[in-house]
Formats: sequence, structure tokens, C-alpha cells
Amino acid sequence: MRIGVIGGGLAGLVVAHRRVLAGDEVVVFENASRLGGQLWTERTEGFVVEHGAEGFVARSEAVPILARSLGIDGDLVDQRVSRSFGYDGSELRELAPGEAASFLGFQVPREEMGRGIRTFRRGMGQVVEFLEAAVRGRADLRASTRVLAVEPHSDGASVRVEGTGVERFDALVVATGAVAASRLLSHAVPAARRLEASSALSSVTVTLAFARAQLNHPLDGTGFVVAEGHQTFGFRATTFITSKFAERAPDDVTTIRLFFRPQGDDAEVLDDAAWAARAEACLARVIQLRGTFLRAWVSRWVHALPVFDPGHRECVRALEAGLSGSRLRLAGSAFHGSGIDAAVRSAEAASLACG
Repeated sequence: MRIGVIGGGLAGLVVAHRRVLAGDEVVVFENASRLGGQLWTERTEGFVVEHGAEGFVARSEAVPILARSLGIDGDLVDQRVSRSFGYDGSELRELAPGEAASFLGFQVPREEMGRGIRTFRRGMGQVVEFLEAAVRGRADLRASTRVLAVEPHSDGASVRVEGTGVERFDALVVATGAVAASRLLSHAVPAARRLEASSALSSVTVTLAFARAQLNHPLDGTGFVVAEGHQTFGFRATTFITSKFAERAPDDVTTIRLFFRPQGDDAEVLDDAAWAARAEACLARVIQLRGTFLRAWVSRWVHALPVFDPGHRECVRALEAGLSGSRLRLAGSAFHGSGIDAAVRSAEAASLACG
């Protein structure tokens, strides 16, 4: 069979991998120049820096199974510490297990709270790299390629690709964001139009590197969250990266990642230097710093984090009902739950449906 996949993030690559193993001809369309979506690890001069997700829920079964199929299950690592802190505007205090996620409003099921996350020895980007390597040469990976529209048929689906025209497939998987899926499908499936209004949050993260002696705190935890009312510039939380995971920075250097919910158009307007200065100032309110940071990395995700409120879930159900009976499926965390584990499980289900 000829299988089309729109979206070269984690979910799209998992679908491609499974269908290649099944012997199908697979084409992956990705609008961006880079595959992997919100999994993006930078490695430079002994630093391992996550620009996107830094791990997956510890209770996940789907991700370790995927890792085993790629031969990298031996590189799975657990976080080294579990205690976390909260900042109330005056001091840090230790939080109860699960309190940090609950306090910040993370969409985390109760059974996962306090259990932490897992990652890969070389960062979450490692799974993307191995997926890409596993399908390269066996699938047609088309980065920097824009799909303009999708048309379901009784025996498959067709896509209209910018610059090259229409292509037909026996089955098609849409593994994009919700708004992108709405625009691709709305002319053919009226229920898709409702996804156009799906809520999505923006995020900016800043990773700062310091010499260990610069920080007047033992960093003996996963990080801290900031109480509402004290979230200057939308500063919500930190991860003490080098405390949480091994092999993330050179010896005697520590890295701290700060998470912001940007206000207005700050995510797009402010440059990296401005965000790094903000991050250092916010951190200095909580932890005494001796001198300025050694290096900084800034990551922006604009309208990239789906909000799984009842309205969004109902829109997805309506769209999937509209696609019932077709050879077209949705995959990814934009549709079936936030997080890496949900994205992998969604992709596995979509892949099976293509068989």
C-alpha cells in the first residue's frame, strides 16, 4: 500500500516507521525544515539542551516499547531526584509529591502525579534521530513541503501539495496540530472547521549555564514552581537539569531551565538576549547568583501546546466521526492527549488502522 503521513513530528515518524516495517510505500510531508516537531535536542561542547519536551511520564509502556524496537531501550534513564520546591514570593519550600504539577495546572492524570519522568541518555531528540534513521531510504521524507488540502475517498485519499500538485494514497494520516488539520480538512469534512478555534498555549524556555560555584543553593531537587501572583513576565517554573539527569553539562557546570508563559507577543518580538536577561533576573529573585550566566539557549513554541478542554475533545470526536468509513486517520498529541506517551499511543493506533 501507499501511505501518506502529513506531519513529521514524533507521531508522524512513528506511523512511518511502523508502516515501513509492514512493507508499505510511505511518504512523509513536513512543513518545517526539521523533522521531530517538539522533540528537539541540541548537543554542543558537552551540553545536552532540550528545546522541547524533556521527558515522558514514568509509567509509560508505549515509549519503552518503541525504544526497544529502535534498539535504544538501553539508553532510557530515570530522573535522579524527586523532591521539588515552590517559590511563594519570599522563599523556597519543599512540595508534596504531585503538588507542583497540580499547582501549575498541568494536564497530568492523578495516577501520574509525583512519579516523575524518564528520558534518553542523549536527550529526547535521540528517539527522533533513530526513527529518522530507521525510515530514511525506505520512506520518502519531504521536509520543507507544504500540503494545501486533503480529500478523502472511498478507496483512500488525495493531497494537494504546493508546487507539485495532487498525489493519491491508499491511506492517509494527519499528524499535525489541530488548527493545521482544520485547514487541511475543512472543505471536505465540515466538522473539521470547529478545530480552527482550538485553544493552544505558547511557551518560551530559557536554559542558563553557570559554574557550580556561582549558585548559592544546593539544587537538591528537580526544580521549583512559582506561585500565582509572583510569576513576573509569565515565569512559572524551573528545572534543575544537571540535578535531574546525568550527563547534561560539562563537569563543574550546572544548567537550569526556566519556563515562561509569554505575555502578548513577547515570544515573537523579544530577541534571545532579552529573554536570557529576563530569565537571569527572575532566577536571581529566588537563588542568589554570583556573576552572570556562562551560556544561554532560548526556545520558543508559539501557539503550540494544545488545551484539552471539553470543547476540544468534542471537536476531535466530531471530526473523527466525520472521517468514519474513510481511509484517513488523525494521530498525535493535538488530538488524543498531551505528552509524548499519548503521541506514541495515538500513532500506533493510527498505524494499525492503515493496515
